[in-house]
Amino acid sequence: MEAVNAFNMELFSMIDMKPPISRAKMMSVTKSAIKAIKLYKHVVQIVEKFIKKCKPELKVPGLYVVDSIVRQSRHQFGVDKDVFGPRFLKNFTETFQNLYHCPEDDKSKIVRVLNLWQNNGVFDINIIQPLMDLANGTTVLEPPLEGN
Repeated sequence: MEAVNAFNMELFSMIDMKPPISRAKMMSVTKSAIKAIKLYKHVVQIVEKFIKKCKPELKVPGLYVVDSIVRQSRHQFGVDKDVFGPRFLKNFTETFQNLYHCPEDDKSKIVRVLNLWQNNGVFDINIIQPLMDLANGTTVLEPPLEGN
């Protein structure tokens, strides 16, 4: 659990930063996520919570964290043993709905990451296409529940 707490501190230290987030910071967040791989569900939950609660200008850096963790995990352990990718998929639609609360100029960066994932085979086209539709506004988001 210590590794998860360290990851939490590392990720949420980005809250006080102004984008763009440095490469060194991304590497240290990713490294602490990989160290906490035994509790990967907690790591994924923390990233999802960060994306949900952070300021709009930090939404895209939150996506970059997802990208960095998944790609590092696949690189280090192989596609078959990557636990982060499948776990992020569980709440992908909700996570992307939160991501799209970013500034209008940042939406192209989200689409760029989706295109990279598609081109590099990180996630299946059947998973990426609905997220692309979400970005293009062809999918209607459910209205938020009253009181949120």
